[in-house]
Amino acid sequence: MSATDTFGIRVRQLRTANRLTLDQLAEMTGSSKSYIWEIESGKESARPSAMKAYRIASALRVTIEYLLGVDDCKSTASDEAFINHVYLKADENIKRQVRQIADVLINTKR
Repeated sequence: MSATDTFGIRVRQLRTANRLTLDQLAEMTGSSKSYIWEIESGKESARPSAMKAYRIASALRVTIEYLLGVDDCKSTASDEAFINHVYLKADENIKRQVRQIADVLINTKR
């Protein structure tokens, strides 16, 4: 499966999971309905520019890497900003506390 196939499949999955129509996603990204359909269908002619891919990823609240299949984690730009600008810069004691809180929250959901 090519990156363009993965991109289109994931765009369609996320669009429908977010209950967005083709028209709505097109409007959110400054695209046409037919262009979004072409992307979802894996058409070779629908190769989004970096800016268009960024707009689509932002509208669907995931990273471009996720849409391309490079990363299977559905992280968002705000997740990455938190990790890069808060968590990674924190001292080890804070990191330990954040991990403990995450463990409690994850185990509570089970």
